[in-house]
Order: sequence, then C-alpha cells, then structure tokens
Amino acid sequence: MAINGDDGKFEKSLWQSAEGLRGPVESAEYKHIVLGLLFEKYMSDAFEQRREELRELTYDEDSMYYCGDDDEERQFILEDKDAYHGENVFYVPEEARWEYLIDSATDPDIGAQIDDAMRAIEEENPDRLDGMLPKRYSRIPQDTLEGLLNEFAELDLGNGKDTQDEDVFGRVYEYFIKEFARQEGHRGGEFYTPKHVVELLVEILEPFEGRIFDPFCGSGGMFVQSHKFLERKGGDESQVSIYGQEVNDATWRICKMNLYLRGIDGNIQLGDSIRNDQFPNLRADKIITNPPFNMSEWGEDTVSGDDSRFEYGMPPSNNANFAFIQHMIAHLDDDGMAGTVMANGSMSVQGQEGEIRKEIIEDDLLDAVIALPGELFYTTSIPVCLWIISKGKDSDSYRNRTDETLFINAKDLYESIDRTQNRLTEDHIQTIADTVRAYRGEEGMDDYEDETGFCKVATTDEIADNDYMVTPGRYVGISRDAGDEVPYEVKMEELSAELREQFQRSNELQEDIKANLEELGF
Repeated sequence: MAINGDDGKFEKSLWQSAEGLRGPVESAEYKHIVLGLLFEKYMSDAFEQRREELRELTYDEDSMYYCGDDDEERQFILEDKDAYHGENVFYVPEEARWEYLIDSATDPDIGAQIDDAMRAIEEENPDRLDGMLPKRYSRIPQDTLEGLLNEFAELDLGNGKDTQDEDVFGRVYEYFIKEFARQEGHRGGEFYTPKHVVELLVEILEPFEGRIFDPFCGSGGMFVQSHKFLERKGGDESQVSIYGQEVNDATWRICKMNLYLRGIDGNIQLGDSIRNDQFPNLRADKIITNPPFNMSEWGEDTVSGDDSRFEYGMPPSNNANFAFIQHMIAHLDDDGMAGTVMANGSMSVQGQEGEIRKEIIEDDLLDAVIALPGELFYTTSIPVCLWIISKGKDSDSYRNRTDETLFINAKDLYESIDRTQNRLTEDHIQTIADTVRAYRGEEGMDDYEDETGFCKVATTDEIADNDYMVTPGRYVGISRDAGDEVPYEVKMEELSAELREQFQRSNELQEDIKANLEELGF
C-alpha cells in the first residue's frame, strides 16, 4: 500500500469511511472504539510480520534460533514471546489476531469477542499493556464493528519494514486524533494540539538530548514531534529520556498507545500535575507543553504553602495560567528551557498574575514571547502565544542573553484553510524558528536584526517601562506595509477573538469581586 505523496487523501478517505459507520454511537465513545481497533490491527500486523521472519530464520550464533525440520522446535520458536518482545513487538494470542476477529465479524457477540481479545493481549504483555486497552466494544452495535473491521482489514500496518511509507499507522492514528478533536469541540482540546504548533515549539526548543518533560501531555504529540525532529536532524534517541503526565485516564491511554506504536520509550504517568505531581524530583532539560487555557478551579487550595513550586506568588483560584508556568519553571534544570502555549491574556493581565509575571521577568527567565495568528486551534477561538522560558540565558553555549527578551509578532504568518481555520506552513515555522536561533546566535544563522513590525529584542528595563506587559506588538512596532492588505474579515475575526477573551476575563473578575464583597458581609 503506497500512500506517499497523496497529501493526506488516504487518511481523509479512511476517516470518512470510518465516520460513516458510526451510526448512533456518541463521538466521545466512538473515538476510543476506533483508536483501539486501529491499535489492535497494528499489533496484530506487527506480530504476523515478526512471525513470518521467525519462520524464515536459520541457525545463527547471534540470534540463537534454529528453525529446521523439527516441527515441535519450530512451533516453540514461533510462540516464544521473547522473540517478539525483543523486537519491540507485542505477542498476540490466536484468539486476538485480526484474521480471527474478521472471521467472527458477523457474530452477534463480536463486541464481547473484541473485549476478550483486548484482555488476552494485555495478559500476554503485562509489563507494557496492563489495563491499557479499551474494553467497551460489547456496547457497540454489531454492524458498526463489522464495518470497522472490514474497513481496516486492507491496512497493512506492521512495522513499516515492507511498505513504502514507514509511518502508515502513525499518519492514520494522528489524523484520527486530530479529527476527533475537531469534532468534539473544547473537549478535544484536552488532548490535541495542532501538529504545526507542536512542530514550531519543537523547532525552537531543539530537544537533541537530556530529559524532555510534558506535564500536560495529552495524546503525546510533543513527544512524537520531538522524535521526528531527532530523526530529521540525525540525533541520537538514546540520548533522550521522555517524561509525561496526563490527568485524563482515557487520554493517558491514547498517549501510551501513540508512543508504543512509534517505538518511543517514555515514563508517562496518570494524574493531575498540579494537585498530584508524579515527578516531584524531576529537573528537565526541555519542557514542551500546551496546558489548558485559562483553566479555573485548578486546585489553589490544595497547594497553599508549596513555595518550591510557587515562589513567584500564588495565582488566583479562577485562572491556572501562572500556576502552570511556575510548575514548569520549578521542573527545569539549572540551564533548562521551556516552551509553552498560553492564552494571550497571560501577556498583559494585571493583579496577582501581573505581579507573578513581573517577578519572573525580573528573575531573567523570559527568553522569548511569540504572538501567533488567530484560529489555529480546532477547539477554541481564543488567540494564543508562545512563552519561551530559559534558566540558562547567561550560560548558553552560543551567546549570553542576560536581561534580554525576544519579541516576535507572527500574527500575519498563516495560511487560511477556511473561514474559521488557519495553520502555520513549513515556511512560517522556519521563519519564526530561525529568528529565535539568530537571536540566540546559533551557528549557521545570519546575524540577528530587529525588524519593525515583526521582531525586537528588548531589555528588562524596557519591559519594566511597559509595566511588565509582554505583548509583542508593544515592542516590535507597526510595519509601514501592514494594514491595508489584510482582509477585513480576517481582522474582524482576530479582534473578535481577542474581545471574547477579554469578556471572559471580565466575567471572572466580576465573580471575584462579588465573592470578596460577600466575605465582607455586603
């Protein structure tokens, strides 16, 4: 099956076919059904491919395997779990193999059989799959399951060794995650960050080695793109350690499957990163993440007194942005770097959050702020930015950046997909990332220069003169060419998105004022 160069048509066609089979099943339920079956197909195909390799093996001193004329000996080798696990392949028992399920697809109890197959695979691979696979197929109509089994039957997922595209399953799985996120609205945003935004963060952070941490890891997109970055740049995966935490149980499972299918080893823990930090002693070299935007009820009452994580001040209970930022800072090594997506309000909000932002800037941790275009996310119209935080600005191997912060206004760098959706192209990503690299003074980059309307390096004193507000537009100025060429509809969408966020912040502030007045007896 060759799908290279089809610009996603294959994945789109497969998605449309699978979605057409959904029937009365809710999207939130169907997501786990489909992704679980895809993973089952991958495991079964990889198992069969490895089984065929074992059939063809002759005696070799290195492998210590011998498949001669002795049928009993051959059968022993074919069922030797270590022969599969050693090649990063899950052992799949007979009753869980794809062909067995396909032969039973018309049975009224096929759902229960798939549930049993998932349990059987877990039992054979307890170290990596214990409790991981979905087991809710008995609740799904038989015709839906039969349709999905037949739809996925033609997919040759295996290990990619014999296909023209070595990441067939990765492409399909990633596409399906994206489409479910789009379909589910804000709920999908809990576990999906658009690929192009993740790619930009990874290009800026350049995770070549050390401990990579995502405390809000969702479906694992940051790890997948970091893995691809290493492959593209010829990096050594053995020099990287992966750590992640995810609060949602179902999303945590999706993340684990997403990493397994790509052969990425990672320590991914389940739990709320703020309330129940699973890595209290971890100090990461790179943190790459996208926490929930403007999250309320984040657990302020559970962390009071935790000065090690919240040394710059306790954020208000109705917004977690600066709780998340401080959590990242606390988990950075002495010269570590973090890149995170944040709602635009984080750049200019005053009050408690403004004071925390001031302290972070005065401690010389803010390395760069990048304003992104609107409508990048499927799940929210809130405009967002990137915060790049560095503990090693004064000890960087390229250039000492003490008391300097780079501001980039990238709001005009986007390609419009439709009226409500934009994306960053590869050229946009490289333009932004190369600007950051030039600012750092990395080898092979042109000398950095401020560009009116796009980028500016400001000192801490200049930021203080702006009341510690870090909206890039305050610093980069306005290009003489800007304005007239931007379509009216696009400008109105950007302004409307910013206005909606301000309304949200205003409502939150009113609630705080009302609560304070009630405490005072008024």
